[in-house]
Amino acid sequence: MITVNPDGKIMVRRCLVTLRPFRLFVLGIGFFSLCFLMTSLGSQFSARRPGDSPFTIRTEVLGGPESRGVLRKMSDLLELMVKRMDTLARLENGSELHRAAGDRHFAVDRFPPGAGLMERIQAIAQNVSDIAVKVDQILRHSLLLHGKVSEGRRDQCEAPSDPKFPDCSGKVEWMRARWTSDPCYAFFGVDGTECSFLIYLSEVEWFCPPLPWRNQTATQMAPKPLPKVQAVFRSNLSHLLELMGSGKESLIFMKKRTKRLTAQWALAAQRLARKLGSVWRDQKQILVHIGFLTEESGDVFSPRVLKGGPLGEMVQWADILATLYVLGHGLRITVSLKELQSNLGVPPGRGNCPLTMPLPFDLIYTDYHGLQQMKQHMGLSFKKYRCRIRVIDTFGTEPAYNHEEYATLHGYRTNWGYWNLHPKQFMTMFPHTPDNSFMGFVSEELNETEKQLIKGGKASNMAVVYGKEASIWKGKEKFLGILNKYMEIHGTVYYESQRPPEVPAFVKNHGLLPQPEFQQLLRKAKLFIGFGFPYEGPAPLEAIANGCVFLQSRFSPPHSSLNHEFFRGKPTSREVFSQHPYAENFIGKPHVWTVDYNNSEEFEAAIKAIMRTQVDPYLPYEYTCEGMLERIHAYIQHQDFCAAPGPAPLGARAPPSPFVLAPNATHLEWAQNASLDPGAWPPAHSLRAWLATAGRACTDACLDHGLICEPSFFPFLNSQDAFQKLQVPCDSTESEMNHLYPAFAQPGRECFLQKEPLLFSCAGASAKYHRLCPCRDFRKGQVALCRDCL
Repeated sequence: MITVNPDGKIMVRRCLVTLRPFRLFVLGIGFFSLCFLMTSLGSQFSARRPGDSPFTIRTEVLGGPESRGVLRKMSDLLELMVKRMDTLARLENGSELHRAAGDRHFAVDRFPPGAGLMERIQAIAQNVSDIAVKVDQILRHSLLLHGKVSEGRRDQCEAPSDPKFPDCSGKVEWMRARWTSDPCYAFFGVDGTECSFLIYLSEVEWFCPPLPWRNQTATQMAPKPLPKVQAVFRSNLSHLLELMGSGKESLIFMKKRTKRLTAQWALAAQRLARKLGSVWRDQKQILVHIGFLTEESGDVFSPRVLKGGPLGEMVQWADILATLYVLGHGLRITVSLKELQSNLGVPPGRGNCPLTMPLPFDLIYTDYHGLQQMKQHMGLSFKKYRCRIRVIDTFGTEPAYNHEEYATLHGYRTNWGYWNLHPKQFMTMFPHTPDNSFMGFVSEELNETEKQLIKGGKASNMAVVYGKEASIWKGKEKFLGILNKYMEIHGTVYYESQRPPEVPAFVKNHGLLPQPEFQQLLRKAKLFIGFGFPYEGPAPLEAIANGCVFLQSRFSPPHSSLNHEFFRGKPTSREVFSQHPYAENFIGKPHVWTVDYNNSEEFEAAIKAIMRTQVDPYLPYEYTCEGMLERIHAYIQHQDFCAAPGPAPLGARAPPSPFVLAPNATHLEWAQNASLDPGAWPPAHSLRAWLATAGRACTDACLDHGLICEPSFFPFLNSQDAFQKLQVPCDSTESEMNHLYPAFAQPGRECFLQKEPLLFSCAGASAKYHRLCPCRDFRKGQVALCRDCL
């Protein structure tokens, strides 16, 4: 008979009680160990840290000592587990002899035999051991292969000394020190090795020559250009409304405007189609990114749409979208940074790397906010593709402010300039300066029936004040008092609960009105009066188009960045002599009256004269739907800022002079027998050149002769020959960077030529210089285009 020590019996029972939880624990350890093993090996093969961004690559050498160390530790752990489980199994087998006579609180079928557990543990251990051996063999083989490859290419992964790539070594040094500063480098395969630096700098960027041992087929195969497709005019704008999206008050306003003008756009498209006839128009793929509506730029306009905020920018953008769509081009519209990045193919990271694919758009229309966002996220691709960008710029950017080096050296640098774009890439709301392209907007055009109805329904003593914000009315009591003696005054000032204190009690304030209701108010009114602000908005043109006379104040001295806060920081030195210079200079009386508001007698006399004046509704052609379609069509088909002219070969003879002195000896004209570049636009034969008087800008000098300054003609005049043909006595001729050149200085009889093409400028004047000014003709009602520009 076998006796059992009671203490031993108790110990056996305790072990049996705790055995099941321990089994579960051991199985859990085994499962976790397998997962840990696979994760460790996987991280070695993928070379990624589990916590890293999916675009951050871990730079480890395959088969490093830490890899084999993990395998050794796991093998030791499993061996220790096997030894301990063997002891427990023997203890369990011994206790089973007494289970039948022992405490029956524990059923035998609760536990599988200890030998079965051991078999499972041993099987796991054997599998892990086999995997460890195989993986270790693979890692050793990979390390050996990597060593051979590195040894064979070590001399090929040094920065080459190639005069065609002078920046290569410097860029490699920069990559060596800073490649981890942006995850985008790892996204393109940079892993900290010299070879990865050179591959990136030669295949993704272009600072180093291609490596001879790399497969060049993929890198050299540029995507085939898509076949040209003819643009077809569109008259149904429903798809455009879908493209514009929703969710912002600004977008809702723009969509309502576009929908309201649909019939006019369709009619204008028919007219332009007949005018162009069978002219082929390339369909362009166009991205429109409205930067000022993005959350990243603050989107200050959307919340103010319903509170009297400025709507001029949204009016213009709505009309730009309609123009591009009606002309038949492919359109993509973004109002968020995320959408912009997706459409451009921006790599993940902080924006230091080029785009992941060739830019799929022929043109990009954006604003200054969008321009900044693109530069921040496109890396080197911004410099490559910036010639395709068109910047919607309300007040314009003059060349002196656009050229970064020149602006910095001569005090023209502002928060908005210095982009080194071609000045014609900036597109303005009004034709401020010919240095930029005039984009514009549209006003609703009336048919003859509507014009007659308006003339018959006018109230001769009704005036509407230009200004939806109460601050515009502040300090204007004197003018309003004089006006109130002759006319009933109406306002459209925003207010929440009560009349703004700045608006006198005798003014009938309608509050903010939807556009159709505002149009009806203008159709009844005789006078639309401005008090100096806002500058150059669309409302005066809408009023004139609805049969109103526009009365505005003359500024003396003129407003500019030198004396007025509104213009300070804007990239223009333009002097504004009235609230709406376009209305004053291009429309004028009887539709536009400009008077000195500081002279009460002149102001009152103007009111009396306007009440006696009869005017018809008038809208300049360039602000009709057809006029805008015509203008933008010409820009898209003819403006190409990506095609740079090739340099003249050394030693080549200068071509004969293309111009001659006019019969009256006052200016230069294009010679009849001079050859013409068929791709030049505007056509050079429209050139007329004058030497301006001292202190006169070319913009004004050309207007004096009924012409428009044309900056694209400056290169023809930038030579000694031009001065000689004009019989200008040049004792010396120098070439420098100056936005006033070419020019003649009278005191020293010096002639100056322009050294930097980006600085050719119609704007700017100095009492020291007589500027040499290129002028051209223009189409009636379309100042942006010459007579032969279509």
